[in-house]
Amino acid sequence: MNIDEDTSAWLGCPTPLEMYKHQCALLEDELRGTQAQLNKARKNIAGLVQMNDVLATGKTSAEASLAKALERIATMSDREPDNLSFRPIDLVTGQRDELLRENQRLLREIRDLKEASVATLTRQAL
Repeated sequence: MNIDEDTSAWLGCPTPLEMYKHQCALLEDELRGTQAQLNKARKNIAGLVQMNDVLATGKTSAEASLAKALERIATMSDREPDNLSFRPIDLVTGQRDELLRENQRLLREIRDLKEASVATLTRQAL
């Protein structure tokens, strides 16, 4: 019996060279996939950097607008109240005060009229 005979070809098993070539082909495919993923990630990162720049610019302009608005509010609140005020609370407060004064004036007139009529009735009764 001859045991030294090579039986690997009988079962269709690949040779070591064929196995190395197959392994190399698998690695090349994996490297191509990795390269494609890397390129996609680089494009995504570039897009994110660009979006960050746009957002940073928008944030800066929003902060500047906020600072201007806060400064404007501060100057309006420091100003003495006058009849030309544009603050809604000042307008409402002014209207309330005017109505209160008018109400008090009318109450005085009614009281004076009642007193005058009581005095007239008293004089007529005597």
